Amino acid sequence: MKKFSTSTWLLFLIPSLLGILLFLVPIPTTNADGDTEWMVTIAVLANWLADNIASFVPWIMLVILSIAAIGSLVYIAKKPNTDENVPFFDKLFNVSLFWTITRVVAAIFAFMVLFQLGPEPVWSENTGGLLLSGDGLLSFLFTIFLFAGLLLPLLMNFGLLEFFGSMMVKIMRPLFRLPGRSSIDALASWVGDGTIGVLLTSKQYEDNRYTQREAAIIGTTFSVVSITFAIVVIGEIGLASYFLPYYATVILAGIILALIMPRIYPLSRKPTTFIDGSEQESQTEDVPKGYNVATHGLEKALDKANRNRSVSNFFKDGFKNVLDMWIGVAPVVMAFGTIALILAEYTQLFVILGTPFVPYLNLLGIPEAADAAQLMVVGFADMFLPAILGSGIESELTRFVVATLSVTQLIYLSEVGGILLGSKIPVNILDLIVIFLLRTIIALPIIAGVAHLLF
Repeated sequence: MKKFSTSTWLLFLIPSLLGILLFLVPIPTTNADGDTEWMVTIAVLANWLADNIASFVPWIMLVILSIAAIGSLVYIAKKPNTDENVPFFDKLFNVSLFWTITRVVAAIFAFMVLFQLGPEPVWSENTGGLLLSGDGLLSFLFTIFLFAGLLLPLLMNFGLLEFFGSMMVKIMRPLFRLPGRSSIDALASWVGDGTIGVLLTSKQYEDNRYTQREAAIIGTTFSVVSITFAIVVIGEIGLASYFLPYYATVILAGIILALIMPRIYPLSRKPTTFIDGSEQESQTEDVPKGYNVATHGLEKALDKANRNRSVSNFFKDGFKNVLDMWIGVAPVVMAFGTIALILAEYTQLFVILGTPFVPYLNLLGIPEAADAAQLMVVGFADMFLPAILGSGIESELTRFVVATLSVTQLIYLSEVGGILLGSKIPVNILDLIVIFLLRTIIALPIIAGVAHLLF
């Protein structure tokens, strides 16, 4: 192994340990009800700032969404630049016509919500108002993108991914068809928040570290909702005392789905090319002669740290991350999330779409199958809707299935789904619909089996 200076070792160790503490280690906090919750520090900071500027954030988001729309309209006549060295603001605003329209729609929705203009279904507290209120999803995304975007270089720039990539390759590649470095993305989602995982995965994909298939697998399979949110869901459904078997079932179903989903359509059909069009030469990550996985990973990590000594580049990369997520992702969440919530709240669409699940639920022995069927698909609009709508179901077994499935489905247009569509990760709306339905169909027998053992 090569020799490295003390300063290089410190440059690897200090930022990487700080990144682990901020993004991956949950700490106890007290919520508004006085209960103890466990959250990663990044989420704690985001919640703290969101609480302190709650009355201003909707207006700040209106400005950001308006800038995204106006900036894209300014560039609308200019053909998107596909060169490698695209100016940052060109990359930010020079998007396709579809995404320009999405940004304009998001800005219009934001105006309608804040000034309560136009049809009530757009701005009611259960649709657009739910997303853009002081304690709504976009307020949280504003602050989580701020802190996570600024501090993400701690995980990416100083060798942590290289070190874990070498250590975890023997597990991630054969089981999940992923490089070892993806273990950090998965862990950031699991203990932190799915949004953090998507952000980390998107930046890795843009940096040519993941192929299209790998980025799509990680973004749709490992962007797990946080433990904190899982606690909220099981409490809303009225089964808080079952949290341990509930979360164990979420983990069991999640691991089985992570083994299956990369091996079937549509993820198995994604190209094994990188974002620059180059082909993946080999899926094996061999350890050179004279090294073991630890020493090889350590040398790669120290090399990476040694190349990132510039403080100004650290903050420049961080601010670019923040703007990229604010301008690129927030409009997608606002536009798609509002439309999905309107369809869920004011139409029978999800009731109709849920009808084919009635015989499937009956086959699995789920009581009140007709009431539960629409809850199998309504989660595509928003992750919390199944818990809210399912809280009135009498059967504890059915409520357990609804709560567990809603956390296992992962693809929600009002959050992770919208963020995936707004990121560079190569998935489209059809991919997300198919993945959502497949996850639902595959997970149901697993969850129903556990539920029958419990109740």
